[in-house]
Amino acid sequence: MSQIDRLLVANRGEIARRVIATCRRLGIETVAVHSDADAGLPYVAEADVAVRLPGDAPADTYLRAELIVEAARRTGADAVHPGYGFLSENAAFARAVEAAGLTWVGPSPASIDAMGSKIEAKRLMREAGVPTLEAPDEPTEADLPLLVKASAGGGGRGMRVVRRLGDLDAEVAAARAEAVSAFGDGTVFVEPYVERSRHVEVQVVGDGRGGVLVVGERDCSVQRRHQKVVEEAPAPGLDDAVVDALHAAARRAAEAIAYRGAGTVEFLYDPDTERFFFLEMNTRLQVEHPVTELVRDVDLVELQLHVAEGGTLVEDVALLPSAGRVPARHAVEVRLYAEDAAYTPQSGRLLALDIEHDAAFGPATGERGIRVDSGFASGDEVGTHYDAMLAKVIAWAPTREAAVRQLVGALRRARIHGITTNRDQLVEILRHPVFASGEMTTTWLESADLGGPAQPDRATLVAAALMLAADDASRRTVQQGIPAGWRNVVSQPHRTAFEGHEPVEWWGTRDGVAVDGVTVLETSPTHARLEIDGVTSQVRGHVSAARPGAPREVWVDGPAGSVCLREVPRFTDPADAVASGSLLAPMPGTVVKVAVDDGHDVAAGDVVLVLEAMKMQHSVIAPAAGTVTVNVTTGQQVAAGDVLAVVATPEGEPA
Repeated sequence: MSQIDRLLVANRGEIARRVIATCRRLGIETVAVHSDADAGLPYVAEADVAVRLPGDAPADTYLRAELIVEAARRTGADAVHPGYGFLSENAAFARAVEAAGLTWVGPSPASIDAMGSKIEAKRLMREAGVPTLEAPDEPTEADLPLLVKASAGGGGRGMRVVRRLGDLDAEVAAARAEAVSAFGDGTVFVEPYVERSRHVEVQVVGDGRGGVLVVGERDCSVQRRHQKVVEEAPAPGLDDAVVDALHAAARRAAEAIAYRGAGTVEFLYDPDTERFFFLEMNTRLQVEHPVTELVRDVDLVELQLHVAEGGTLVEDVALLPSAGRVPARHAVEVRLYAEDAAYTPQSGRLLALDIEHDAAFGPATGERGIRVDSGFASGDEVGTHYDAMLAKVIAWAPTREAAVRQLVGALRRARIHGITTNRDQLVEILRHPVFASGEMTTTWLESADLGGPAQPDRATLVAAALMLAADDASRRTVQQGIPAGWRNVVSQPHRTAFEGHEPVEWWGTRDGVAVDGVTVLETSPTHARLEIDGVTSQVRGHVSAARPGAPREVWVDGPAGSVCLREVPRFTDPADAVASGSLLAPMPGTVVKVAVDDGHDVAAGDVVLVLEAMKMQHSVIAPAAGTVTVNVTTGQQVAAGDVLAVVATPEGEPA
């Protein structure tokens, strides 16, 4: 191997920025690749060179290996880092990179192949003495529950839990069909299902010459729909003997395939028996790698580059993480997604993304702090073509309790305007007694009572109304010196109404604005300072620009939490009205299936069509029985709010 001078990052967003940051520190030039949809994102400007990847389908742009290899050739890159997702675990891509004479920053194609098939991986792990879950060839009722899994799967696709033996064949068929659709490979297998399990993984780095470094374990049990939400290091509540055994098993797994680069060996841990079983090995960097870096004082991307250049992990002791198995600090990471409480991806312009932090894409600075790794910045457009993650927010501190408290504080103080996110849910998870106990399982979120989104108090509603008034006044082109809402003859108060809330009544005076029961100390389009019952509240916010056919929104951060309030217009434009029973698109996306024919009858709850956005599918169902009129076709792109179909009830009443 030779020294890397210019590296192409075959990925986008947050992970591209992460790799670029380490390369900049090491003096390595970088090349970014981007689709048209990503041209304005920060990582493109941060690289030394950027290459547009042509294509009419942005979702597939980063999957075209030939375009990426050609971009490396055109820009003089001598190495390729795949990041995670996309082509990062594609052995054919790794071979294409190496065939082009470039350094592949990752494991050998043979290692990727070996771990790419869950069936083959389990065979190798059994031979290496790593514990695996095994189902009998002829399962009986006593073996239930069982889990059907796709051999080439991930992210919960092609996975089915079987609790009745009679359902096994049907669930195998369903898993096989989903696996073919998602991965092009319908191979599935069956294993025992552990009801109360934790997801614990071990970070390893190998040099491909027999040297394997075990860099601690992480807990990733807090998941929804088999997607990780919260990760932390070290894994809480594990006995020392269990941790030692996990580390030893991970080392054997990496040695069995002469592993090179950073990888993660994932285990299913049964807290009732203190036993663990091999799940899979991710032959790449993981999204949650920052918690390990912050706890172990190591740059995993630097280690990847080190071994890719031919370095070893035995002689180069300066690159080894801090000594000792038990870390001196704890780190917790949350994934901030653009999605609502029902996990529906959101899109639009980020009016503000402001999270106070001490570090970004780098090591810990001091004994405690906040790190933010984000692919977006304020003003960026969040589309529907890619994963909905906006940022990773990570706290580190001497103890788990301190790290969690810091993380909650950072999330609560963050200004995130323009797009609905899962920020409130993350705070609820971190504050939940089950999470505090460290006894969460992979299915905990399915039944956890996390409450609802923050509800605005009176100060928040008044502040939002006054910010709207101040925003209106600031946009006037005439009589700018007249206070907002001022009238020569006062007959009644102004009324500002928000969807789902009582209207706010306020008066325009010569000295500003007045609200009954509230002392208005200061107002502007972006903040208000109010006193109610002797308590002064400082509220910050952002008023969205008016759009045709859409209500104005006020994003408000106050003592009661962060909320988005939608203004109820005084008059409704008839052009904006829709027919009763209209089914509207909940987000921009692509119609991937129309389940009913135009003019046919449907029952309440029937699936009318399926939308796909940000790699997730969402069923649009009939709210009542009736006759359906379909307005879209399969493959059609739709915008949020578009009328997809109309269900007319037999009596002609709204559906």
